[in-house]
Amino acid sequence: MRLKRNMLFLKKQANTFLLTLLGLIVCTSCVRKKIEIQDKNDSSFPYTITKETKNREMSQAMKRSFENYDGIHPAENELYSQFKYTELKGLDYNGHDGTISRRDPSKIIFENGKYYVWYTYRNTIVPPIGSKRANESTDKIPSTDWDLCEIWYATSADGLTWEEQGVAVNRPPKPEVGWRSVSTTDILKWKGKYYLYYQGFMEASGKSGDYCPVAMSYSDSPDGPWTAVKGAVIENGAEGEWDQYAIHDPYPLVHNGKVYIYYKSAFNRPGNVWVAGGLAIADNPMGPFKKHKLNPVLNSGHEVSLFPFKEGVAALVICDGNEHFTIQYAKDWVNFEIASITELMPIAPGPYVPDAFTNTKDGRGITWGLSHFTNAGNGKGDQHSILGRFDCDLSLDVNDSGMKASRNFNKPEYYFSKGLSKKQLDKIKNQN
Repeated sequence: MRLKRNMLFLKKQANTFLLTLLGLIVCTSCVRKKIEIQDKNDSSFPYTITKETKNREMSQAMKRSFENYDGIHPAENELYSQFKYTELKGLDYNGHDGTISRRDPSKIIFENGKYYVWYTYRNTIVPPIGSKRANESTDKIPSTDWDLCEIWYATSADGLTWEEQGVAVNRPPKPEVGWRSVSTTDILKWKGKYYLYYQGFMEASGKSGDYCPVAMSYSDSPDGPWTAVKGAVIENGAEGEWDQYAIHDPYPLVHNGKVYIYYKSAFNRPGNVWVAGGLAIADNPMGPFKKHKLNPVLNSGHEVSLFPFKEGVAALVICDGNEHFTIQYAKDWVNFEIASITELMPIAPGPYVPDAFTNTKDGRGITWGLSHFTNAGNGKGDQHSILGRFDCDLSLDVNDSGMKASRNFNKPEYYFSKGLSKKQLDKIKNQN
């Protein structure tokens, strides 16, 4: 009996020893792996990038390269592109004397076997006299390039040569919304009908800012005729709100079976004016539109231009703000993050967006569109704008390496043309 008890005791001791040994082996292995990981992170950043590289400890700057962008290099980023420009054919500017101006092109759509675009059109007896002289403007003399305007349209077979078709939306009689000027339009196609949203001015631009709510006209055909809706479809904000004075650049898309209209407004006057982007949503094109509770949804950008991309929406953020010259992305169509930083972005772009109104959950992106240039005159009282074409690769269906370069090489003359002003030169002379 004693022998049997001794055998059981020895067996128990042996099991305890084996378990302890096994624990030590496992623990040693864990420590070794921990040391290996520590050694790996303590080593220099690797020359060759692998899928494991993103898991190492690194600086915030390097971490952004792996977490914030589609690829670690612009060439691998679907939302990065350079932009190329082409002069359009077919549009006359009266010898560029400043009396004819075309600006702020809409999105481009393809209907009836051709491309359509709408834009702000000014044809006045003299060029604009300037917003500071707005009180001198008349019903014939414009204050700004977007004063005394109508909305015209043109068509094209190839996107390079355009044939102007004439007026789409006239200024309504006073005192209706837009009686002074209608401008900066964009197009929506919804259930077989067409809708143009635009800014409606009730006074010369510059008299008290750029006060204008959003007006709208609709038609059964992209060629019209267009019927104007009475009043505003999106009003300016209440007193004290960021968009109390202006809602500019209405830009409609279709998402979740609703009409999403992105727009811009300027606020924080007096002082350094802040231009940001908002969003208003409606169940149908006539409204009512409800502004998003998180407005502004974009903190930068002067123009408004977006397109469906994958399940979300991408925005071209141009000119104003800390995040100007970026392309941003919002998976939920509201909360935007920087997807890339680029240069020479088109001003007031109206891209060709084939899936703008398809309620897509798989946006394919864009490759071209129209934009404007506001300094087409010689600077001697002939200010006007012209339309041009831009091309890019912001498409999931295109892989154009020529659009993915990360820098432009301009002639020295281009840089010297950005020289110091006389006031700045005089300051340097006085300092010396």
